Amino acid sequence: MKETILIVDDEANILKSLGGVLADEGFATVLAGSGEAALEQVARETPDLILLDIWLPGIDGLEVLERLQRSHPTLPVIIISGHGTIETAVKATRMGAIDFIEKPLSIERTLVSVQNALQRSRLQQDNLIWRQKAARRHKITGESAPIVSLREQIERAAPSNATVLITGENGTGKELVARAIHQLSRRSERPLIEVNCAAIPEELIESELFGHEKGSFTGAQERRRGKFDQADGGTLFLDEVGDMSLKTQAKILRIIQEQAFERVGGARTIRVDARIVAATNKDLQALIDRGEFRQDLYFRLNVIPMHVPPLRERSEDIALLVDDFLGNFARESTIGRKTLDPEVLPYLLRHKWPGNVRELKNFVERLVIMSPHPVITVADLPKDFTGQLEGAPPDDDDPYQVPNLKEARLIFERQHLKRRLAECDGNISLTAARVGLERSHLHRKLKTLGIRVNDEN
Repeated sequence: MKETILIVDDEANILKSLGGVLADEGFATVLAGSGEAALEQVARETPDLILLDIWLPGIDGLEVLERLQRSHPTLPVIIISGHGTIETAVKATRMGAIDFIEKPLSIERTLVSVQNALQRSRLQQDNLIWRQKAARRHKITGESAPIVSLREQIERAAPSNATVLITGENGTGKELVARAIHQLSRRSERPLIEVNCAAIPEELIESELFGHEKGSFTGAQERRRGKFDQADGGTLFLDEVGDMSLKTQAKILRIIQEQAFERVGGARTIRVDARIVAATNKDLQALIDRGEFRQDLYFRLNVIPMHVPPLRERSEDIALLVDDFLGNFARESTIGRKTLDPEVLPYLLRHKWPGNVRELKNFVERLVIMSPHPVITVADLPKDFTGQLEGAPPDDDDPYQVPNLKEARLIFERQHLKRRLAECDGNISLTAARVGLERSHLHRKLKTLGIRVNDEN
């Protein structure tokens, strides 16, 4: 698809000649003889780039630029002028212009400026798309009380530079919390560098964290920057921090205190500005009691503690998580979008999910791949999964016989709402009024509980 360039100039010969040159280069061109005409054209259809003359009848180019910055802040604009001064060029650039070209126009200079502006715009669009995908992929899904509280903690803590310690079982989403903290911080334009402390051999962890100088050990053939160096200005995420040796803990403590370190084999002190976010699935207090973790490091890391709850404590989020996973798999594969029969959800609610959200994600992916039909039904559930479920079928459960209060409440809510729906012949609005809920809230509740509803009243 051709990229469109809007040329704004009150000189007809410039519109014609410049439009012809750009058309020969493969661009679609639109011409406007005034600032008012240009703004009307942009309102109808946004171009990919604007070449804008300053001296125009009516509103001048700088006023047009100012209005465009308010309405289309990412739209690239190149200013052209026959009466250019340094002061005008600086003013236009400060107002958001990509470039400033003087008349008489050099075709070669103009084409270079156009290509550079469009390339910059493409990169910005690609970066925006990437950020949107990353935000969607790493969002913390759920409306349960623990997750709502966790998101509130993240929003409050993220703008600060305080060290955060994230605790939680394997698979709960500690990395997602770390990424959310970074994305909402003032360091979001700088890198988030992740270090899995459990995956790096003891003899290499110092080199990995601090870097090394050439010749500092066998195999060190060149200088290498460490993770702390790479995270300068950004965030360093120390995952599984409870697996670090006492020796490495001492060095980490010094860096947090002084924001300075030396590379392995080096003598020069390197100063960095990196925010520390740490995570662990271990009980650090128990490690401290056994002498396996430094208490002073724990105090340094635990400035802002955050706990990610296991899935069994937020089972009301399972439906939302499954819906997210189904959408992600549809976007990332050629299988197509599949949906979950609401009758499947009660079975998912009965499982304990010891592997937490990660286990649920893997299980949903298995269902998507192995189910032969667009709708995943109870018949598609693997026998090794249903065989683990204890007790009667979901609809026959007695909430008074379930030891866990949360599970009992879910069973009761499901039975109660199914009966009220039956009394109202499936009418959502009438049922909502009977049970004292907003219609939209009832819809979400029914989806969470896996209750199928065909009524749209």
